[in-house]
Amino acid sequence: MDTSIVSKALTGFIKLRGRASLKSKPATKLSGTFVDFAESGGKDTYTVGFGKKIILPDDIEKKKYYIAGYGENNPAKGVIDPQYAHAVWMDDNSGRGGVLFISLDIVGLLNKDVNKIREMLTDFKKETGCRSINVFSTHNHAGIDTMGIWGPLPFSGKNEKFMKELFDAVLFSAYDAYTSRKNGKLYLGTIEVPDMQEDIRTPIVYSKTLTRFKFVPDDNSNEIWILNFASHSESLQGCNHLVSADFPCYLRERIKKTTGADVLYGVGAIGGMISMDIPEENTLRKEFRLIESTRDIGYKLADYAMQINNDIKLEANINFAKKDFYADVENPVLTIACEVGLLYADKFARKESPNFWCLKSEITYFEIGGKKILLLPCELFPELAFGGALSAEESGTGKGAEINPDLLCDIVGDKEILIFGLANDELGYVLPPNDFVLNEKMPYLDDGRDHHNRRHYEETNSMGPNTAKDIADTVKQIITAIKG
Repeated sequence: MDTSIVSKALTGFIKLRGRASLKSKPATKLSGTFVDFAESGGKDTYTVGFGKKIILPDDIEKKKYYIAGYGENNPAKGVIDPQYAHAVWMDDNSGRGGVLFISLDIVGLLNKDVNKIREMLTDFKKETGCRSINVFSTHNHAGIDTMGIWGPLPFSGKNEKFMKELFDAVLFSAYDAYTSRKNGKLYLGTIEVPDMQEDIRTPIVYSKTLTRFKFVPDDNSNEIWILNFASHSESLQGCNHLVSADFPCYLRERIKKTTGADVLYGVGAIGGMISMDIPEENTLRKEFRLIESTRDIGYKLADYAMQINNDIKLEANINFAKKDFYADVENPVLTIACEVGLLYADKFARKESPNFWCLKSEITYFEIGGKKILLLPCELFPELAFGGALSAEESGTGKGAEINPDLLCDIVGDKEILIFGLANDELGYVLPPNDFVLNEKMPYLDDGRDHHNRRHYEETNSMGPNTAKDIADTVKQIITAIKG
């Protein structure tokens, strides 16, 4: 979430609506962790289906729809390629029911909208026996605004017609995935991608692993892949004025044309800030050739995915545990943005939270065929998952990694934990507390600078320094509940 943009709207909102009253709901006690775990029966037959639907309003060239990313008030001037909703239905045939994964070519979706989708799928759940619905965003910065903060501020950029198109596409793709389901085997493979990412913030820490779940139907029809990779989907950059799904479009396109496989794509731990490297970036921008380079990036990543050759067959067993949690909101910009309706989220009042405010979110832990997966509602700094945080001498605060929460890989007990970011919510960047630095005069409104003269932009797009601990504590509670 770009709170530097949101901050520009606050003066206008106060003029229009008066000073924000900062009303909120009282934070009530959350229910315990929902655990759905069972022992594997040793079988290897999964039932999997795939569905998809374009998300593109028919009046895109007549009415204003705002591009979500970089600067505000950037109306779309055309379409390079359409955004999509993709869905995968997956059942381990244990008799407990299937699970549904949905990937959207959007910048992000707040938890309140995710729950709206789940309400829309109430009949679907009853009809299919679905036991879990999860919505990922590819963090696409060339899609239409789904969060509200990229419009003609101080007004929202969120268009209700487009949101209806999005919800309808989700509904269609969910049923499409279920009705197209087939029996087959599920495989897990990985490949290291050494030359495609960049990390523009110290420390240089990110996962180079491209992970693939590959479903092979027994009838030898088209395979279904779920891919996961750590990168922002922003290769078209801020000079772009056209709707696109960015490089994931071309990733899926190349795989489909070459292998026939249908692909659902999700991002990993992308905070800090992990993006695709663009050789000769400035030249391409000046020559208006970023569409070409974005296509090349998608094709290159697809080529890596198609080179995976270390697949292992997974036992048919899908377990998960889900827990809601309150995330502290220290960032006053987000608080006011929720209050005035710019962000579609409910604020809660809680005495133990800084400034008394918090937001409700969720984390889900999955094991698919034994592979451990975390669905996180944010753009997580990778060093919080895998290690590599700055030392006291290197950090912006002068404090060492000992003040950071336990690593997620250690909590889960797997150094190769697979993370799907922007899952079921978008809480912004989640940073290590020992390198969390704010602007002294205008905290959360302007970028801070540390004593190394390093820019601290991501803090302005965060909830505050406590979010990392909120997430780690929630994962601990999930793992404890599973063991119990």
